[in-house]
Amino acid sequence: MIRWIIVALVVFYGLSGAGSAQAQTFTSLYDFCSQSNCTDGITPEAALIQGTNGSLYGSTFSGGTNNDGTLFRLGTSGELTTLYSFCAAGGSCSDGMLPDAPLVLGANGNFYGVTQQGGPKGGGAFFEITLAGTLYSIGGLGGANGPYDPLGLVLGPTGNFYGTTFSGGYRNRGTVFSITPKGAVTTLYDFCKTGNCAAGGVYPEAGLVEGIDGNFYGSTSEGGKGTNCPDAKGGCGTIFRITSQGDLTTLYSFCVESGCTNGFNPSGPMIQGVDGSFYGTNSLGGINACSALGGGDYGCGTIFKISSTGYQTLYSFCSQTACADGAIPGAALVQGSDGNFYGTTILGGAGGEGTIFKITPTGTFTLLYTFCSESNCADGGEPGAALIQDTNGKFYGTTALGGTTNTACNYGCGTVFSLSVGLGEFVLAEPNSGSTGASVNILGTALSGATSVTFNGIPATFTVSSSSLITTSVPAGAASGEIEVVTPHGTIQSNVSFHVLQ
Repeated sequence: MIRWIIVALVVFYGLSGAGSAQAQTFTSLYDFCSQSNCTDGITPEAALIQGTNGSLYGSTFSGGTNNDGTLFRLGTSGELTTLYSFCAAGGSCSDGMLPDAPLVLGANGNFYGVTQQGGPKGGGAFFEITLAGTLYSIGGLGGANGPYDPLGLVLGPTGNFYGTTFSGGYRNRGTVFSITPKGAVTTLYDFCKTGNCAAGGVYPEAGLVEGIDGNFYGSTSEGGKGTNCPDAKGGCGTIFRITSQGDLTTLYSFCVESGCTNGFNPSGPMIQGVDGSFYGTNSLGGINACSALGGGDYGCGTIFKISSTGYQTLYSFCSQTACADGAIPGAALVQGSDGNFYGTTILGGAGGEGTIFKITPTGTFTLLYTFCSESNCADGGEPGAALIQDTNGKFYGTTALGGTTNTACNYGCGTVFSLSVGLGEFVLAEPNSGSTGASVNILGTALSGATSVTFNGIPATFTVSSSSLITTSVPAGAASGEIEVVTPHGTIQSNVSFHVLQ
């Protein structure tokens, strides 16, 4: 059942950096465990991703035929198809189990991903799945001193994937690794291998992001030079940069300052904004105590920015009365086509089960939606995954709890939702960087009949594969900048700049 909720809140705050909410259209698209025995899955914990066919794809952490998680396809109107149930390989679960990381779109149009456990070595499986749902088990993580518990992948410019693991490695405190499309794993960095955990941190709890400089950026939940967080026996976490060869540089240590007012425990991969700075969230810390929500006196989380000029806290959650603005963000931000950032909190809000918010690059905060606004949290609760913006302009996301199917999960088995804030359609380049001649998929919603594709004004040769896909390559002479597609119904621009690698 689809439910529409028009939210039109006008709230006046006497707090700096807070804005008033504007009218939004929130739509509940799907309730998990709607099928018998929850074969459609339970508890989606990863962000959705748009495929080259215009549909959305995602995973559930549990449920499915074997109760070890699923992969699914979802139409933007809410039609769900279960594509694969994990642990189909029998007791060994060599195909993987418990997926909790977003899928990655490959240059071939298929998706790649990892599971938290299972696989041929027991430390998580690496797989490829087609748009139609055929899954190929490619390889796995684990083994002696190998990486365990992968936290997601990012596609590098050479076609290999890069990621972090929470555990595994020489001292079992996490790794950075690369993996080829055929499954060959290389450990690039062992956290705390030398015994000096302050140097690079330990226990990463979020994946990597590729910077426009070709390096990768990430964070750890412990280690570093900060010692002012609770139980700071080994530091309070770091932000780091690492090359594709494994050379790591610590850029920032959390909780060096008293009270951890800048935040700590980074809660999702950072993203690089169009201004070149990196933006992210911390699930704890900040200037507002969070005792009532289980966060102790060390704050309810922050939004931060880090650039060549240093680290800056943009917002501390629970700045509004009764944490109406939300508390404990659990996922990455996404930069919308309007240049603002959008995200979610797991707790807080008027319903206590999380919020959706917008924040400008300079820190002006706007509350967009409060979960559990419906009776029994029928609209969902505790959104722990990042939002995505579809090329139709709407934002889509998942909640770990809530929905109308309560019997199997007590508090609901999770939902998929959309939120429209009035932004128009755009085109999306996958991947969003490449050198001259590199293949690029351009995703959209109405690309049929396109007559022109340009990279920052340089014409490109292209093929219109469908209304949702154009295939092209980076033209000679192109510089970093905007992609523009001319169609019979108008000119459509990219949501972020395409980076041409030199």
